[in-house]
Amino acid sequence: MAAGLGTRMRSELPKHLHPLLGRRMVDWVLASAEALGADPVLVVTAPATATAFDGRPVAVQSEPRGTGDAVRCARAALEGRSDDVLVLSGDAPLLTTGLLEELVDAHRSADVAATVLSFEPDDVKEYGRVVRAADGTLAAIVEHGDATDEQRSIREVNSSIYVFRADRLWPVLDRLTPHNAQGELYLTDSVGILVSDGERVAVYKGGSSVETEGVNTRVELAAATAALRDRINEAHMLAGVTIVDPESTWIDADAVLEVDAVIHPFTVIRGASRIAARAEVGPHAVVVDASVGEGALVGPFCYLRPGTVLEAGAKAGTFVEIKNSRIGERTKVPHLTYLGDADVGADTNIAAGNITANQAHSRVKDRTAIGSNVRTGVDNTFVAPVSIGDDAWIAAGSVITEDVPPGALAIARAEQVNKEGRGGKRDD
Repeated sequence: MAAGLGTRMRSELPKHLHPLLGRRMVDWVLASAEALGADPVLVVTAPATATAFDGRPVAVQSEPRGTGDAVRCARAALEGRSDDVLVLSGDAPLLTTGLLEELVDAHRSADVAATVLSFEPDDVKEYGRVVRAADGTLAAIVEHGDATDEQRSIREVNSSIYVFRADRLWPVLDRLTPHNAQGELYLTDSVGILVSDGERVAVYKGGSSVETEGVNTRVELAAATAALRDRINEAHMLAGVTIVDPESTWIDADAVLEVDAVIHPFTVIRGASRIAARAEVGPHAVVVDASVGEGALVGPFCYLRPGTVLEAGAKAGTFVEIKNSRIGERTKVPHLTYLGDADVGADTNIAAGNITANQAHSRVKDRTAIGSNVRTGVDNTFVAPVSIGDDAWIAAGSVITEDVPPGALAIARAEQVNKEGRGGKRDD
C-alpha cells in the first residue's frame, strides 16, 4: 500500500517516494516482497504517482479512503491469481525477506483465514493493541483511542502487515463500513469481521520494532536511514571490506565493494558505484555512480561525479573533482584539480591547479584527451576540444587551446614584463 501522502512528513513529495540510501522508501518494501517470490507484486498508489513504479503493475486508489479501500482497489488485479494475499505497508523500509518468509510460513502452517504480524516496540505510542484469545489466536485489534486502560497496558501491537486467504479476504472487504465523515475504510476491521464470523485469525509475533515500524516523520526517516546504513555496512564488512568508521560511512544499496577495499571515515558512496579490491576511499570523499579500480586511491576531500572511471592504481587526491572522465592506470591527479569530460592515459601526472574547460555551455560537452606519460604543470587549463600527445610536457601557467604533439613541450602564457621602479612603496 503506497497511496497515502504522509502529511506528517511536511513535504510536497509523497512519503513513500522519499529516498533512503539510493532507493525510495517503497522500493525497499518492494525488494523484500520480490525476494520472497511473491507474484505479482502490486502497488496500490494514488493517481499522482501511478507512473512512478517503472512498469510494475499498479492499482490506483482514486480517493484516499483508508487502508481497507486500498486493498479493495487491488481486487481486480489479484482475484483468482493466488491462494494467499500478503498486504504490506509501503512505509516500512526495514522489512526483511526473512521476516516475511516466517510470517507466510506461520500463516500456512496454522491453516487460518488470516495472520496478523505483531511486535512489541519500546514505545507503544498509539498503535492498535493485539488482544489474543485463550488459545493464542486473535480476539481483536483495539485501536488506541478505543482501548480501555487494561488494553492499553498490552505491549503487543499491530504492525499493519497481514496475510489473508484470498477466498476469505475479498468477500469481507465488501462488508467494511466507514468510520468517519471522510468515508475511510480500515483494513483492521476485516480481521475483526473474520473473528466475529467464527474464522480463526492467527497472530505471528516476529522481528523487532526496527523491522516493522513505519516511517511517518522526517525524524523517523533519519532513524530508518541510519538503520539501513548499519545493515549495509555490516554486510560489506562481513564480506571482507574494511570500513574504518561505519557510523560516518554512508553506502547506497546498489553500490558494489570488492574484498579488501578500504573505506575511510566520512565517506559517501552513492548510486551504482563500484569500488575494486584494495582500493582506498576517503576520508571525506564522495563517490557518485563512479568506478574506482583495483588499488586506486581516492581522497581525502575528493569528489568523483557520475561517469568517472579510475583505472587500477590511479589516484584522485585532495580537493580533486572529476566528472565523466577516464583516468588511466597509475595516473596521479594529486590535488586541487578539476577534470571534466576527459580521457587521460596511463602513467600521467596532473599537477596542482589543472582544469579542463568547455567553451560551449551545452549538454554535449567537448572532450579533452591527455595521453600517457604526460607531465602537466601547475595552473594549466585545457580548453576542449584539445588533445595532448603521449610523453608531452606542459609548462606551468599555460592555457592550452591547440593540440600538443607527442613528446612536445607546450608553453602558452603571456610574456612576463618587469616594470623597473614600479614596485614597493609609492607616494601618490
